[in-house]
Amino acid sequence: MATTKFTTEQKDDKGFKPLIIAGLIIAIVIVLLFNCFSVVNEGFIGVKYQFGKIVDSDLTAGLNFHIPFIETIEQVDTREQIYSVQTDAYTSDTQTVNTLILKVNYCYDSGKLSEIIRQIGISNVETKLLVPNVAKIAKDEIGKVQAEKLVQNRSDVQNAIYTSIKETLAPQGIIVTAFAIENLSFDDAFEQSIQAKVIAAQDALKMQNKTAEKEEEAKQKVIAAEADAEAQKLTAEAEAYAIQVVQEQIAKSPEYIDYLKISNWNGVLPQAIGTEVNPFIALDGNTTTTAGTATATTTPATAE
Repeated sequence: MATTKFTTEQKDDKGFKPLIIAGLIIAIVIVLLFNCFSVVNEGFIGVKYQFGKIVDSDLTAGLNFHIPFIETIEQVDTREQIYSVQTDAYTSDTQTVNTLILKVNYCYDSGKLSEIIRQIGISNVETKLLVPNVAKIAKDEIGKVQAEKLVQNRSDVQNAIYTSIKETLAPQGIIVTAFAIENLSFDDAFEQSIQAKVIAAQDALKMQNKTAEKEEEAKQKVIAAEADAEAQKLTAEAEAYAIQVVQEQIAKSPEYIDYLKISNWNGVLPQAIGTEVNPFIALDGNTTTTAGTATATTTPATAE
């Protein structure tokens, strides 16, 4: 009986071992499958390494295949980066720019990404490329202009620095998208002198505006006087022409003067009428005529 039981247990062990092996194989396959793919996020580029050597530097966002334990995929952020630095500088007239704050917006050139990784390393881009170049170029460009012009033409200097930085970093795979001088400050005495000069210029501009205003007022008065004189001239010419027309009409027809008298009569009778030496005079302003004889009507005064 004991011998039979031992044999049965051996048979059971032999049937169980294949199941264990199969399970291990399935587990290994699952692990390998999971390790065959890597996810590259949006805004990143995948760089594939094979035993430490770059074999592909342009893997797009999404699921990307690689051989487990042989190849690896690393993500590189290709979104716009911002580098800011504070330094000082000197203008061409030896004025000191005490606080000069510069900001550079940049991103990586995907076509030169593998070259950047091989020669510099992504983590060293700022220290090896931006730090030495941005400050140096800014100081060189500021050193070409006078302090006053730097204040007045800040945008021109900023554009010159931007162009120079862009041209310097482009061959090394860095695309500069924007540049700004966020702050620049001089010694207090120089800033006060600049402020005083600006105030003086503003006052001069105000005086110029006032002078121009006075000149404009004088011009308007001259124009108004000329217009008035022209109007009077036209009125006089019109009256002269009217008189001429009347004279010509009277010359043609003497009765025209009687027509004018009637047309211009206001309806009020004259206060004295008659052709005798002693004409009738109306004391109350009322006169009556009968058959060509003038009669004056008076109201006698009442004696008290």
